[in-house]
Amino acid sequence: MIKTATYPSLAGLPVIISGGASGIGEALVRNFAAQGAKVGFLDIQAERGEALAGELASLGHVVSFRGCDITNVEAYRGAIESFARTHGDALVLVNNAAHDERHDWAAVTPAYWDERMAVNLKHSFFAIQAVAPGMIAARRGSIINTGSISWMIMSPRIPIYETAKAATHGLTRAMARELGQHGIRVNSLVPGWVMTERQLTHWLDAAGEQQIAQSQALAGRVSPDDVARMALFLAAEDSGMISAQQFLVDGGWAHG
Repeated sequence: MIKTATYPSLAGLPVIISGGASGIGEALVRNFAAQGAKVGFLDIQAERGEALAGELASLGHVVSFRGCDITNVEAYRGAIESFARTHGDALVLVNNAAHDERHDWAAVTPAYWDERMAVNLKHSFFAIQAVAPGMIAARRGSIINTGSISWMIMSPRIPIYETAKAATHGLTRAMARELGQHGIRVNSLVPGWVMTERQLTHWLDAAGEQQIAQSQALAGRVSPDDVARMALFLAAEDSGMISAQQFLVDGGWAHG
């Protein structure tokens, strides 16, 4: 059994995670809870989120869930405020929520563009805006924006998603400068092709397996836990002087 790190600085730390009911988000919630953090997470999948929160609470973890459409900025702000009342002001924010819906660039309408950007980029900025005052008051904090290698390797059929994920690192760099004077770190966490339930059921086939074998420097599949463990490091005080950077967890596929 592989032994992984425990971070004492995460114990009791208020953490907010968007898109936490499944996939990478679920792994983030489970890993932060296992570190003793006070985890608040949101997802549009209310039933699944409530089940996860109930499971973790039954194990003694401090976890709260709010069903929320993160494209509704006012509702999202309200959920963040509710977590602050329950757990204290967030000192870690993981902007994880996203959706890589396939689309034909020639058929994209302005309305579809706006909807996809709301799902994949806009909410991250407004979540940062909502948690920043508490972090500024505490003179510390870690914000983790989830990117993707898709734009680096020019994946087909997701141009709006790739645009949003490329912009995510621009957001990271910009906000690292804006907030760094207050002791707040902002970094990008960039997954490769992570074998979530959705990827396994929707997209992975024999050709995909071959692509992974040919493209990754490391053999094997990248798991949601692999990504979550990097998030733990970026949230912990062990990364205290790291900001404005992007960290690829992709088995050595892309060049950042």
